[in-house]
Amino acid sequence: MDRPIAHRLYEAFVAEAKAYFRLLEYARRADAEGFPRVGLLFRVIAESERIHASRNLRLVGDLVVKDTQQNLEEAFEREQLAAQTRYPELIREAAAAGNHAAEVVFSQNRDVEERHAALYRHALQFLAGGQEPAYHVCRICGYVAEGAPPEACPVCGAKEQPFRLVE
Repeated sequence: MDRPIAHRLYEAFVAEAKAYFRLLEYARRADAEGFPRVGLLFRVIAESERIHASRNLRLVGDLVVKDTQQNLEEAFEREQLAAQTRYPELIREAAAAGNHAAEVVFSQNRDVEERHAALYRHALQFLAGGQEPAYHVCRICGYVAEGAPPEACPVCGAKEQPFRLVE
């Protein structure tokens, strides 16, 4: 595929993916404010944007999505970069600005990104035929537990069954 077109397709993918998540937040707010039909409209259009994002990404094809081992290796590297470089910078900026809430969120995100890297590293090992575990995601901070979920999230401390099994 022509590189400039592939780049534009990837840009379109990113824009559509952002729209998807933004619209889901708009829907959550509309529902909370007592406008369920508007919330539904936002969710419907979000689903349409998700389809657009997926179509764009599929057209980019092998430039972005490789074989499973390569995808795991790249995902591992990206998570390490986020945990070791990007989030520490964001944490410093939030602290310097005196924004404690952002500092906490960025710190928790960094910790979860480190966990993601470990999970990818483990997945590379079971690619060769090991047993695949179940995964549970904390609904508060996004921490991923491999196997049985803990009683409390090790990153944000959430209790009362914050974990959801992802199948």
